[in-house]
Amino acid sequence: MKLLSLKLCNFRQFYGKTPEIILSSGLKNATIIHGNNGAGKTTILNAFTWVLYEKFTAAFASPELLINKRAITEVSLGTSVECYAEIIFEHESKRYQVKRRCFVYRDNNGQIQYGQNQFFMLIAADDGCWYHPMQQPEEIINRILPESLHQYFFFDGEHIDHIFRSHEKNTIAEDTKELLGVKILDRAIEHLKKAKKTLQDELNVLGDSDIKTLIKQKNNLEQEKLKTTQRKENLNQQLTQYEELKKNISEQLLKLSGAEELKQLKEKLEKQEKNLRNNLVNTKQKIKKVLSSKGYITLLTDVNSYFYGLIEELRNRGELPSGIKQKFIEQLLDRQQCICGSQLNQGTEQYLQVQSWQNKAGMADVEEAAIRLESNVIELERQMQDFWHDIDSEQANIQQWRLELSQVETELDDIRNKFRHYPDEDLKNLQKRLDEIEISIRDVILEQGVIKQQQEILLKDLETLEKQISRQKIKEEKQILAQKRLTSTQDAIERLIEVRKRVENQFRLSLEKRVQEIFNTISFTPYIPRINSDYEIRLVENTSGVAVPVAASTGENQILSLSFIGGIIDRVRDWSQKNTFIGLDSSTFPMVMDSPFGSLDEIYRRQVAKAIPQIANQLIVLVTKTQWRGEVETEMRNYIGKEYVLVYHSPKPDCEEDSINIDGKNYPLVVRSSNGYEYTEIIEVEKEIEF
Repeated sequence: MKLLSLKLCNFRQFYGKTPEIILSSGLKNATIIHGNNGAGKTTILNAFTWVLYEKFTAAFASPELLINKRAITEVSLGTSVECYAEIIFEHESKRYQVKRRCFVYRDNNGQIQYGQNQFFMLIAADDGCWYHPMQQPEEIINRILPESLHQYFFFDGEHIDHIFRSHEKNTIAEDTKELLGVKILDRAIEHLKKAKKTLQDELNVLGDSDIKTLIKQKNNLEQEKLKTTQRKENLNQQLTQYEELKKNISEQLLKLSGAEELKQLKEKLEKQEKNLRNNLVNTKQKIKKVLSSKGYITLLTDVNSYFYGLIEELRNRGELPSGIKQKFIEQLLDRQQCICGSQLNQGTEQYLQVQSWQNKAGMADVEEAAIRLESNVIELERQMQDFWHDIDSEQANIQQWRLELSQVETELDDIRNKFRHYPDEDLKNLQKRLDEIEISIRDVILEQGVIKQQQEILLKDLETLEKQISRQKIKEEKQILAQKRLTSTQDAIERLIEVRKRVENQFRLSLEKRVQEIFNTISFTPYIPRINSDYEIRLVENTSGVAVPVAASTGENQILSLSFIGGIIDRVRDWSQKNTFIGLDSSTFPMVMDSPFGSLDEIYRRQVAKAIPQIANQLIVLVTKTQWRGEVETEMRNYIGKEYVLVYHSPKPDCEEDSINIDGKNYPLVVRSSNGYEYTEIIEVEKEIEF
């Protein structure tokens, strides 16, 4: 999972729609977000966990109060206000957009009431369009990074050591097994046990349905489907209007004087992007066509081998032609003379010997059939080689085009950013207008995905009703089949238990070694982390030759926690590349850290700051001014790709204003509110751009 951006709307301190926070990755993999206490750092951390898992950290006060105070105060009683957080991330060459929202209003008594949370997901296809996923969004998220593990990747640095306290140790054991792929075997065993019970229940009962009730429910669902169809048509019209407006503004941008090279390059790159997306779509269609028409060839390897063996066996038994024809034997017997000149009188030994060859000689039609079959098999083997060659070639093209597309997108983003900061105000304003239209288009597409999701749920419910209506009683054959399944289930349980035991032991030893390496690079103590068979981690001291447990300090526990998380990321990354059949299907993990340096001394702060950019593939750090300055800034400066400042607007007339100096420029941290409301503004730190 690679996080790309975050956007908030009326979420806690953040009033209205915030600018999109673009998150860094690659060589400069760190995104730094500066803010004073209370400005919204913990809110941003919890925005990630709320969107992805509907969870909050322990330090997130009053999690039931999500709506921005100003936003809910400005509207009249009964009027709802939208509150949401939106994340775009990338995983396995696919781009995902996820959004969780709720609507909030004040009732007649002035009390704030929250509606049901709604969760949406869209996936970008190679053609650049966004589509609703075939699976449930929650299932996709949990397959990429399971919910029970989010605390290891989105965490409050000041309280990270809490996960290693005694009452949390069972949680660590279970969560670690999940991440390592061991927990999936545990769940498989439990599911198989439940399957056994289900199979037994199926033998005894199958309830009947009330047809009239089901038909009534079906009619209600069809009415709901009609309403969603009408809304979908309205959204299509709205999207067409936005696309036309985007086209017109793009043309205006190209016609303006100035930045000619940038405009020409932008136009060229946009054409390349379109061509590359078309290539990806066409190539995937070609692969689908080849698979549907010739994929069966790959299943014939064993059949071909069996055919060759059968032909050879028939020839050895003399049941296939061996060069002598039956017609030839008949002619010799009719002439009563062998080709050697001997007389073949009926009843003589010579006659009987030649006659015995009649059964060994092959028939002409059998010989022809065998020859045709052998030719067909040879042709199939040639087609199989061509099939794999074509598939490999097209897959290589896809990988190359994806790489080129990524490069083109990066260059386009860079050019758009240059237009946003270009000295010419007309160019700058047109680009900003294009950015706004892009956001509007994305919002419409997102709602289209929601409508499509609702329609698919309705269709699924309708199918379920049809199945309930047509259900029949269990027959004797099904009872026999269920018994066979019970036997197979028990056998599978026993095999999975043995696999789990071996995998768990192998991975645990590898994880312990990596945790020790990371801990030793940060800590100056002689302590050694150890992980037991239950995945409980502790520090031991071995200077006397005997491993003795030690009571770790708060700082050491923080370092131990970071080492544990870093070890997990590194080992799972390596493990998933070698063992893709089990566990997480990813080798890229983000780390979002709120105040990770709070209780550490100077030495540990420096060592942690030096280590964490190398531990995670992607790093988002939320820090105060005092936590950032000095050794932390020095060690992390070369890893920074993006940097933001949270500006807190205080309603106190006598508030003490504050600021932070970044790259020689002052940015406000605390200012007096101009409207009497408390809220936080997000400002991007300007980086020097080369034109």
